[in-house]
Amino acid sequence: MSYVPEGAKQAVNLTVSADLLARVRAAGFNLSALLERALVEELTRVKEIQWREQNALAVVAYNELVERCGTLSEGRGSL
Repeated sequence: MSYVPEGAKQAVNLTVSADLLARVRAAGFNLSALLERALVEELTRVKEIQWREQNALAVVAYNELVERCGTLSEGRGSL
């Protein structure tokens, strides 16, 4: 997934715990940057989970094939 942090920005309204917001501001965090990073990380995590779910059968089949037949490089030593 590609993400361009310099891309166009859009204002949004959020609801956040007042205590949490006060603590974040007191710590000097850039709330917008923090939210963007968290959203990118969460999207990446969800995409990885989706990939694993969508490819689970193929991974099992490949592992079974390697178990039965080995790999093409098996026994050839290192480069």
